[in-house]
Amino acid sequence: MSILRSFFYLLLKLPLRLLVRSKIVQDAQASVETQTRPIFYVVSHQSASDLLTLQAACKKQKLPDPLSKIKINGKLFDRTLCLEKPKSVLSLFKTKQTTALHQGLDILNQHDINKELDAQLIPVNLIWGRVPTQEKNNANVSSLLAEQASPTWLRKIFIVLFLGRDNLVRYSEALSLRDMSDNHGNDEATAHKLLRVARFHFHRQNIAAKGPRLIHRQQMFTALFANPAVMRIIKDEAKSKNLSTEQVKKQAQTMMEEIAGDYSVSLVRLGERILRWLWGRLYSDIKVNNSQVLRELAQDGHEIIYVPCHRSHMDYLLLSYVILQEGLVMPRIAAGINLNFWPAGPIFRKGGAFFIRRSFAGNRLYSTIFREYLGLLFERGYSVKYYTEGGRSRTGRLLNPKTGMISMTIQSLLRGIDRPLTLVPVYLGYEHVMEVGTYHKELSGSEKKKESMFGVLKAIKNLRNYGNGYVNFGEPININEYLNKQVPDWKAAIDPINPQKPNWLTPTVNGMANQLMTGINQCAALNGVALVALILHACENKALAKADLEKQLDFALNIQRHAPFSDQLTIPQETGSELLTHVISLNKVTISTDSFGTIISLNDSASLEMRYYRNNILHTYGLISLVCKLLTNNTKIAQKQLTEQTVNILATLKDDLFLWQTPEQMANQVEQVLVFLEKAGIAKHSKAEFWSLTDDTEQLSYTHHMAECMDESLQRLAIITSLITRLEPLTRRDLEQKVVAIAKRLAVLNNITAPEFIDKKAQATLINTLREQNYIALNEDGLLVTTETMKQLKMSVTNLVAIEVLQSIARS
Repeated sequence: MSILRSFFYLLLKLPLRLLVRSKIVQDAQASVETQTRPIFYVVSHQSASDLLTLQAACKKQKLPDPLSKIKINGKLFDRTLCLEKPKSVLSLFKTKQTTALHQGLDILNQHDINKELDAQLIPVNLIWGRVPTQEKNNANVSSLLAEQASPTWLRKIFIVLFLGRDNLVRYSEALSLRDMSDNHGNDEATAHKLLRVARFHFHRQNIAAKGPRLIHRQQMFTALFANPAVMRIIKDEAKSKNLSTEQVKKQAQTMMEEIAGDYSVSLVRLGERILRWLWGRLYSDIKVNNSQVLRELAQDGHEIIYVPCHRSHMDYLLLSYVILQEGLVMPRIAAGINLNFWPAGPIFRKGGAFFIRRSFAGNRLYSTIFREYLGLLFERGYSVKYYTEGGRSRTGRLLNPKTGMISMTIQSLLRGIDRPLTLVPVYLGYEHVMEVGTYHKELSGSEKKKESMFGVLKAIKNLRNYGNGYVNFGEPININEYLNKQVPDWKAAIDPINPQKPNWLTPTVNGMANQLMTGINQCAALNGVALVALILHACENKALAKADLEKQLDFALNIQRHAPFSDQLTIPQETGSELLTHVISLNKVTISTDSFGTIISLNDSASLEMRYYRNNILHTYGLISLVCKLLTNNTKIAQKQLTEQTVNILATLKDDLFLWQTPEQMANQVEQVLVFLEKAGIAKHSKAEFWSLTDDTEQLSYTHHMAECMDESLQRLAIITSLITRLEPLTRRDLEQKVVAIAKRLAVLNNITAPEFIDKKAQATLINTLREQNYIALNEDGLLVTTETMKQLKMSVTNLVAIEVLQSIARS
């Protein structure tokens, strides 16, 4: 670097430090092995502001200085390759060539000289202002600045001034130049290919970060009115309702205005800053896992559809913020029409929300417009986010999915969209949900309050430490590939002009919806609050000595580390003691002392609240709890019998808990659990493969508390199996009514406050599963009867339920 250039860079550092704020995203952490090898960078532009911004980012990431030189085989090389020079102010349409091609070729040649050399090339994309390209008649200053591919030095000054606070530095995975040299050679063609791939790589990343061309809201309406399906429904509505075409068009225009978003980049930028401040006040930390999968999908040109679980109104803000922080564009968000109140509605609309009514029933005009609007978003390349549960979960468990949005998504493919559509399940977890108190009032019979500005102000007033937030991205579901497997000839139904609803659509949508829900549960996040809730609710009086609770927490953590529910499950790294200290700081439990020490307990109010968090993770301990229950209730049990009973019982709860495992995967986890229990000195087995618990009282307490976690689920199953066996044949309606009646009685007798225990829909889900698995069938009169397999299931279940509960069921 020349003395003059060094002096210029030195002068430029101070203003850049004041004007530039970078968000750094790494697609892959540089390994220790990579860092010991020569590292080069490749960037888009040979710009002083870019290189100094990269230098600051590399310093934070503890990576080599991109402005330094590196010696290879006795020869000095610039560490950074720049693909393009800025355009000259006097010749706007000419871009000077950089030395990147010669640099790249020279570095590749060094690998031919030194066979031990393995230089690493890290592509780094510096994106100034994540502003999408706009139609010229709607473009603003930011978009006009940002869309210039190779800006002049003068334009770059304005870019830094206007967009410097919205800078993204994205590090891609390092490329081995040794592999490039060995597999593709060291000639100029290879160097050209390397630089061409880098340019395309950066282009894809720019689209992923900024999004496709931004179209004005009114232009969306024009496109919808020109849509053949919308034109047809307007004509049909006018004819069927004896209205003029203009009258129906006015109705359609009103519906479009109710539905459509009005995305504003400036508002999103402002919102991001506000949320950064808000999360700092609300959460100790926001833990994000598996976000790399999103960037890979965007890089490969997929249309991403985020499908999260729905715990709280906070979901809209938290997930959108995380997506932005991961270097991706804000998705368009399907929000309930109940949120379209002033001033939240207009703000959400500017933030990318579009609004959906709770029901489309009987309104063909609205359903067509909404479906075609969604299809238009996909066609234009926008990512989308929607909630399949249809509303927030009041119990903490996943709700049965509403399939309308998924159905419309597939129908969009049948219009002939040529990009892959990919669903990404997202698990959202919290250590505090601000609406939990309201949920319990609603479940107790109180009327749901309509969202309003007063409610927002009240929520803001009550802001406090909410602990940690969790955002886990699950295994993507490529809709195109899913259809290829389930409906090999699905492309025959593609009709861009008049898309139909093929016969295979409903069963396919139902299967996809179930896979989405199990995918959400598969990537769950364990946390201190949920684990404390799980353990204390398994205790008779919801109380435990502090030292014992810490040990139980350690046990719960260790068993998941050695026999995990899923490889996507995230498990805290802290000890039980550290987790409990954190939970106590959140005021979630009651602390009392006696002469023997400290007791941690839940009062009635806290018990209701903590049950919600327990339900967030209950499914992850279902199998572990059943294994412990079987060991606790049997003096000894053969491993084959233990595995079969666990798998069979869990299979009946699969739809209730949205479990992802196949019977084979369940059996594998059972074996892992037994191995862990044996190594921990809690269980033992004989040469004949009979398992039993040890005689150590302290060790037995671990399995005892874990065994109780699934008690309520087993009781619900016992009610159904006992009733149908005793009262068959009977109608489905009679069975459901009697099951709910007995559940309510048991809830009073056993002080069970769980709303899902007496929920009619929850009982119906269990009955459906029993029918699907052939435990229940229909006789010639259409009445429910048991099959031969029910006897064994009933015996397995009743052996795990307390005798008092069985007596209560028998007397009912």
